[in-house]
Amino acid sequence: MQFEVFTLLPEVFPPYLNSSILQRARQSGLINVRLHNIRDWARDKHHTTDDMPYGGGGGMVMKPEPIFEAVESILGPSSSVPLILLTPQGRVFSQAVARELSAHERIGLLCGRYEGVDERIRTGLVTDEISIGDYVLTGGELPALILIDAVTRLLPGALGDPTGAEDDSHASGLLEYPHYTRPPEFRGAGVPDILLSGDHAKIEKWRREQSLLRTLARRPDLLEKAELTEKEWKFVESQRSKVNPDL
Repeated sequence: MQFEVFTLLPEVFPPYLNSSILQRARQSGLINVRLHNIRDWARDKHHTTDDMPYGGGGGMVMKPEPIFEAVESILGPSSSVPLILLTPQGRVFSQAVARELSAHERIGLLCGRYEGVDERIRTGLVTDEISIGDYVLTGGELPALILIDAVTRLLPGALGDPTGAEDDSHASGLLEYPHYTRPPEFRGAGVPDILLSGDHAKIEKWRREQSLLRTLARRPDLLEKAELTEKEWKFVESQRSKVNPDL
């Protein structure tokens, strides 16, 4: 899968891309991340990429000319490759959106800065807008890295364990169950006996119930969208008043 990243700060990407899972995915050819400095397409001697907003107001706005030229020179003037603008105004990023994007062979990511981009970039160039949450960051570089990370984890071969991504929080619509490792006792706190039993069927049942309980306690809103069996719904209802008395 190929990511085409359009940014004013390409230098912030390599430290994260050269670490851990993303590094291995790049080295194996599973993903390719190409960084494009928007300033390279600015025509004036100062490589200007922003200007004052019409109508006044604080901050600066990213100019359309260098962004259009950058994207069209890399993706083509009438490309079918999705171009995603990372912006607080976009649809909220989720595991489902990551899964949707993982089906593409190539994706363009446009990192906004300052007060945002000229509206003509949104209407004439961008095909999708994504937000990583209801807060404002300095630019779209961190959201772009988050998107690359989340999507890469879903690609076959990205994780050492082929089923590793299936148990992650939100992968099934629920929060993940608790994890334990050695030592079996630490500062007076032990490991649940069920995990030491060797009975895999009971362990799986315990993990599923813990996932349901944790979701009920911390993110009950997720339960409404989760695919639960009738038996699981009965379990949730039986625990609702114990876990979250206000619900």
